[in-house]
Amino acid sequence: MARNSRHNKIIEIINLKEIETQDDLVNALRDAGYDVTQATVSRDIKDLGLIKILVDGKRYKYATATGAQMVSDKSLSIFSSCVNGVHKAMNMVVVKVTSGTAEFVGSVIEGFAIQKIMGVVYGNDTVLIVTASIEDAGYVFDKLSQFR
Repeated sequence: MARNSRHNKIIEIINLKEIETQDDLVNALRDAGYDVTQATVSRDIKDLGLIKILVDGKRYKYATATGAQMVSDKSLSIFSSCVNGVHKAMNMVVVKVTSGTAEFVGSVIEGFAIQKIMGVVYGNDTVLIVTASIEDAGYVFDKLSQFR
């Protein structure tokens, strides 16, 4: 029972916070009332099949393998050169891109696996990201602004 509870808490933590290291996860679990060691967390990471995904072009964080993609440094470099502007509009984020690159930029955004995104649609030179709230749009805007 304790293991299942701890596994659920780990998933919750990595979905809410950017956990970069096992030590970060140990500390977050301890803050949540779980008395764990680094060895236990290491086994939990393996049991849960957690992976690391790119979050800002230089750092990685833990994520669940389901639905997450690794964004390569090359894709991130091309992404940065294609994006002309990022704008908030209520519960949406609009990304203006070089003509013809919206499909690529949209797929990279999906690869970032940002939890607050409900959907991504694109045209020729625009990517529209829909979120559930104005606050979530601000969060996504801030995240995408890190990649420019």
